[in-house]
Amino acid sequence: MNLDLQRLFNSLIQIEHVSTTLYLAMSAYMGRLNFTGMAHWLRLQSEEERTHMLTLIDFVVNRDGIVQLTSLPAQPSDFGTPLETFEKVLAHEQFVTNAYRQAYNYANQTDPQAALIIQDFLREQIDEEAQAKTIIDRLKLADNNSSALIQIDQELGARTNTTTAPAAG
Repeated sequence: MNLDLQRLFNSLIQIEHVSTTLYLAMSAYMGRLNFTGMAHWLRLQSEEERTHMLTLIDFVVNRDGIVQLTSLPAQPSDFGTPLETFEKVLAHEQFVTNAYRQAYNYANQTDPQAALIIQDFLREQIDEEAQAKTIIDRLKLADNNSSALIQIDQELGARTNTTTAPAAG
């Protein structure tokens, strides 16, 4: 694995690592507000991002690269209303999509196998953003109607983690 590609993958590993802690912090916050379904959804999202991170780590290791885990930034303890929280989820997913898009553009020119791994993650980002947008739209419809918020919370609490990470080379 060339040094530039190794740096690129370590950057993606860091992004997924930050994603894991961000969603875990959001989960704790929603739990504190007694939105247990939203807390559950965000906890599963955190676990999914950790799976992504591990897949990237495995790819680097399998290609005889060096994984460099760096320190993580502290996460906030307050994310605002449920709507504001999920708007932050969407903004973060859009950031992640952009990072993977840039990584794909580089890898596609230098290492087609690496580009395939990145392409799998890019494909998954379509669903990640769509889920966040759907939740935001529903929260906007609910406005401050407590019954509607409870309904959305219950629906999000029914999420199961069926997503699997792309296979590492």
